[in-house]
Amino acid sequence: MSKSVLEAKAADRRDEDFLDEQAEASAGESATLAESADRRQLSISVRGLAFSAVVAILAAAVGVLTWLYIGATSQLSAQETAAANEQRAKEVALNYAVNAAQMNFRDFGAWKVKLVENTTPELKEKLGRAATDMEQVLAPLQWDSSARPLAAAVRSDAAGIYVVDTFVSVLTKTAQGPEGMQSTATYGITIDSNNGWQISDVGGIDAVLGQN
Repeated sequence: MSKSVLEAKAADRRDEDFLDEQAEASAGESATLAESADRRQLSISVRGLAFSAVVAILAAAVGVLTWLYIGATSQLSAQETAAANEQRAKEVALNYAVNAAQMNFRDFGAWKVKLVENTTPELKEKLGRAATDMEQVLAPLQWDSSARPLAAAVRSDAAGIYVVDTFVSVLTKTAQGPEGMQSTATYGITIDSNNGWQISDVGGIDAVLGQN
């Protein structure tokens, strides 16, 4: 075999070796790129999951805080309503007590109007009869009494029915005692807030009517 032929074959082998090296290098680069892409994708997926978890936690926290706020607001509103209703019950009861305790033998008619004011029909009838009987007793004594409020306290509250204990200072003058006698009338008044805050019962009616 001639020298030129050997040199040609050697050159061909070198070319083949070079191509093989290039192919191996290209394959290695491709594998490296694929591995890098997988790492980036995994990193992005982890960050996405972490972000989603944070969003979910924040949403849950906001939901809990909102629920607590609404619950606290509702409780506060209920307490304010209950306090306002109790105050109204005390005012209604004490106002009635003062008016009922003030009477003048010269004008029992005005006292009778106050005595039955804002009462239920059943109680109005009962008080009307009592007032007529009391007028016959108090007129000869020339009964004249004035009153001022002292205090009121809610004894009970059941489904909007309030029982209020009231305390009224009463100054009573009569023909036998023109200088006047100071006393305290204490009695309970039942008020139905479900029925226009009407008074449905007066405990200790004898105190209201000046009897002991």
